[in-house]
Amino acid sequence: MGRCLRHYSTLLIVPKLPKAAALAYDAQKESAPKLLAKGQGHIAQAIIDKAIEHDIVRFENPQLVDALLRMELDTQIAPALYESVATLFAWLYKVEQSAS
Repeated sequence: MGRCLRHYSTLLIVPKLPKAAALAYDAQKESAPKLLAKGQGHIAQAIIDKAIEHDIVRFENPQLVDALLRMELDTQIAPALYESVATLFAWLYKVEQSAS
């Protein structure tokens, strides 16, 4: 009788680490939006929780978040991101107008 060898594989499945970036824009004071907060993992979750707590609108765009995570905090967004962020703020404006 032959010996039966069993091979086992182990796999851990984890959700993607959350990522978050918070922007603010005051058109009367600034020429471009500023990066207020950014983070991954627990820091991102804390940013998301604060946004929920303060009823701040959330929007998912993984590519934009990745680009914002490479920026320094409290700086205006890079010119390469102007079009994407302008589209996002235009969408936010419509959401806020329809809510009021």
